Amino acid sequence: MGLRLGFDIDGVLADFQTALGSACQDLIGIEAGLVSARDLPTVELKRAWRRIIRTPNWWTTLSAYEPDQIARLYDLTRRNRWEVFFLTKRPPTVGDTVQVQTQWWIESQGFYLPSVATVPSSRGEIAQALRLDLVVDDQFVECVDCIGSSAAKALLMLRDTADQATHDQATSQGIGIVSTLAEALDVIEQLDTLVGSKSGALARLKNWFSFATEDNPVLPMNPRETRPLPTPRS
Repeated sequence: MGLRLGFDIDGVLADFQTALGSACQDLIGIEAGLVSARDLPTVELKRAWRRIIRTPNWWTTLSAYEPDQIARLYDLTRRNRWEVFFLTKRPPTVGDTVQVQTQWWIESQGFYLPSVATVPSSRGEIAQALRLDLVVDDQFVECVDCIGSSAAKALLMLRDTADQATHDQATSQGIGIVSTLAEALDVIEQLDTLVGSKSGALARLKNWFSFATEDNPVLPMNPRETRPLPTPRS
């Protein structure tokens, strides 16, 4: 059985802060990139959120931090038989549901058929319910919740490598630290190897050659090429 993994979206895959900052800067009329959204007054943030909520399918417009790594995650997921769940607390906007917008965005980055859970509740509770082995999140409090409320381990995505205080606080509680998605995937590959090694050499060899055999057929890596959407009936 492969690893069961949970990935937060904003801050891990999608560059939410830049998109929010742009929305704020458009409203107050300053040049993009001069001010971080974190530094703006609450009233400006609320105005930006009102604009976001009124923008159709806004969640599909965000940029990815590392687009190639999302495609890499898909490849690793298929080849290692991982089960991946994308977790988000995004609020709804005009247009499609948050789940559909997020699925659309993830597929556009090269990860097909993503499982997206829109969960406003505790991240630890969802990790426990889904029996996750590992969760990758950019919020320290969510990582703490995961390890405290479930059997899952946690990786904190700390893109601000100068934040030594958060780094030390996380490591003191047994939370792993990564600064990029590429680094997170490296860690998960190592974990997968470690978990697999506990099954014995014979089992490892069996698993190594089990990806595409007649006894263990797999679906195409790109399902959209062979499974077009049906035409709706009128």
